[in-house]
Amino acid sequence: MDYGRVIVKVPASTANLGPGFDTLGMALNLYAWIDMSVSDETRIELYGEKMDGVPRDKSNLVYKVAQLVFEEAGVSLPELSIAMHSDIPLTRGLGSSATAIVCALTAANALIGSPLSTDRLFQIATKLEGHPDNVGASLFGGIVVAAWDGQRADYIRLEPHPSLEVLVAIPDFQLSTEKARHALPEQFSMEDTVFNVSRSSLLVAALASGSLELIKHAMKDRLHQPYRAPLIPGMTAILEQATDHGALGAALSGAGPTLLMLVDARSSRKAELEQFVLAELQREQISAQAIWLRPCLSGPEVTLLPRTQIHTTLAEWIKGEVSA
Repeated sequence: MDYGRVIVKVPASTANLGPGFDTLGMALNLYAWIDMSVSDETRIELYGEKMDGVPRDKSNLVYKVAQLVFEEAGVSLPELSIAMHSDIPLTRGLGSSATAIVCALTAANALIGSPLSTDRLFQIATKLEGHPDNVGASLFGGIVVAAWDGQRADYIRLEPHPSLEVLVAIPDFQLSTEKARHALPEQFSMEDTVFNVSRSSLLVAALASGSLELIKHAMKDRLHQPYRAPLIPGMTAILEQATDHGALGAALSGAGPTLLMLVDARSSRKAELEQFVLAELQREQISAQAIWLRPCLSGPEVTLLPRTQIHTTLAEWIKGEVSA
């Protein structure tokens, strides 16, 4: 079989959306690309400043995940040519690892004729990531409500309201998911648990019905954000006051440190909100980048190329698409 070459484009994601700890995710129009083909020896090329620190040998996550697909499909392809570009900052709470996993699974599967179903890719991705929210959003697009019992993951995809817009404030420091999880207690009170169940349920209903006015009340959380707040100076004030400056609701994006505000795109207060968020972080001597995003409505975009196009580099292929 002529396996040719595959290029995959996958969206970033935000998880939790406040109360939906490890269960809610939303795809965002910030992307990573993977270029994969069979080779005589493994070569890994990295493009973009956000790829700093990513391994260039067979310890690379994309290479290892691809081999899992080949193994399950009964195919041996030990040597690969892989090129990667990402506009998603690492360890900032925007699903960079989940996006890489979905990129690798999708590309490897497409390279060998897609023998694994999308559901099977979702199950593998969830097991690798440890929770289904980020990988589900990147794999299916839109808003994903998911559950995982350690054996099987299930999900329902919601179509985002057409006026939903997202402001993310990305601090200039990294925060590992492991460190953020270690900040959480091992047990929660019944009161806090019920609080989150009610808010998460209300948030899903609000998003599904388009009741944007309820998001302000539904995005509140007591299970993870209060415990992670000391790791991100300025976070508490921003989450408490963002709605006073035009946000529909605010949350920590994933494990952080990125802060996320849901906004009605028709609002006249978007500049006010951005200024407020950056000023609060600056008050804590934290510089941050503010980016306006939209929910991404689709999952991976797959392009299969013949070997005659093998000499076009990934950088040339995605020119004009990447962030400045």
